Amino acid sequence: MTKPSALNQRPEFENYFDTHPEPRLDFAHVRRALQDGYDRPFLLIDPQIIRNKYRRFLAAMPRVRTHYAVKANPDPRVVRVLAAEGAGFEVASPAELDLLISLGIDISEVHYSNPVRARQHIEYAASKGVVWFAFDSVEELRKVHAVAPHAKVYLRIDTPNIGSDWPLSGKFGTKMREVDEIIDVAAELGADLCGVTFHVGSQCRNAENWRVAIDSSKRIFGKMRAKGLEPTLLNIGGGFPVRLAKPIPSVEVIGDVVNEAIADLEDEISVMAEPGRYLVSDAAYFVCRVIGTTRRGDERWVYLDTGMFGGLLESTQGLQYQIETDRGGQLVPWHVAGPTCDSVDVLLKDEMLPEDLQDDDFIYFPNAGAYTTAYASNFNGFPLPDIRFV
Repeated sequence: MTKPSALNQRPEFENYFDTHPEPRLDFAHVRRALQDGYDRPFLLIDPQIIRNKYRRFLAAMPRVRTHYAVKANPDPRVVRVLAAEGAGFEVASPAELDLLISLGIDISEVHYSNPVRARQHIEYAASKGVVWFAFDSVEELRKVHAVAPHAKVYLRIDTPNIGSDWPLSGKFGTKMREVDEIIDVAAELGADLCGVTFHVGSQCRNAENWRVAIDSSKRIFGKMRAKGLEPTLLNIGGGFPVRLAKPIPSVEVIGDVVNEAIADLEDEISVMAEPGRYLVSDAAYFVCRVIGTTRRGDERWVYLDTGMFGGLLESTQGLQYQIETDRGGQLVPWHVAGPTCDSVDVLLKDEMLPEDLQDDDFIYFPNAGAYTTAYASNFNGFPLPDIRFV
């Protein structure tokens, strides 16, 4: 198996991909759920898998404090499961913050890691007890400090997203050449610039991205100390991959890289991560139904009762889910589309599926507990997917 080029010099990663078994919700639970009836697409979640994934993450990186990225799946039942396990939380909006408040979460430990926010959102979060704010520019630093001068702010830096199925660099993250100015402004303002954060890209299959980013963070810590600032936080973000259609490095393999990279960090520096997909994706099946099939010239088209607007947006952006059906026919290319009138609502082209697909057949997306129902909307008046628990 070919390894990513960044790992070619690391013989200990000869067996880099798929080295550990990955969980999946028992399909028998899906069968039982369908016996209760079907009136719209639904996500079926097994909370025990969420618990097991949380514990596995802790075991792989014992020094790393886990803050669940609420945006991955903000269902209150998911948040309660992780809160009971002792997880912290990361939010990106006032609505996510309100959810945590309603569930009695300690807001002083919540991290607001969306690095650019409306001024009123900062004011609201600070009024509710949020202390930790990410930022990635001089402008945002000044804004946060003006609204919440006692906030603990941490700098999001740009870092390579090589090997990530959904790169996140570009929109956020300060460049290394801009760091000195930001540190100077923080020192001038008297802002509590306490640390660094980064994101290696969603569904990252290259563990070396974390090493590169951690090394960059260490250099920034040195610059901070030179200006009289004391770093106390390293936030290694999210991006931890789950088993979809491509091979992945396990969290244990990534943990080896992270643990080695942080081994020389001072004890006073707290290390945290913001896993979202990793904690909830494997715990669920997304279940939908065929509403129509046809041929258009040489193309076979299958239409589902959900699509990019109903929870499967990531399928249109290069994230490859496995797709399962109850049919056993020969596999042939299908174009897979959603039910809306919008022509962009096409999930996949030339997806290999059984040739005997028919109306009312069920379609199953395993390991789809993250960024499915969270993305869903009522566009065209179609109902939101249901969320059921085992």
